[in-house]
Amino acid sequence: MSRHDSVVKPPTRAEQKAALLAELEQQRIDMLIDSDTLLRASSPLDSQWKSLKLPLYAIGGIAALRIARHPGGAMAAGRKVLAGYMLFRKLKLLTKVAT
Repeated sequence: MSRHDSVVKPPTRAEQKAALLAELEQQRIDMLIDSDTLLRASSPLDSQWKSLKLPLYAIGGIAALRIARHPGGAMAAGRKVLAGYMLFRKLKLLTKVAT
């Protein structure tokens, strides 16, 4: 009995390109569907953000005005925050070395 050896030819460059383009098009479609889903899911948050935007801008403006008129307090607070952060990093390093 003779054995039939079938040789599987690799796809041509044109076939590879067509397959990649089809995959790319499918990914684009999936992205469009997912972006629409995201927009629908986030629309309640967006509407709430729009209602909070003006008060937050006003609070930020008042805070900026106070800092501009009295920068000493902001500088002291900034130094304390920086010192706390540096202390936190040192403690983290010490715990890593100790373990």
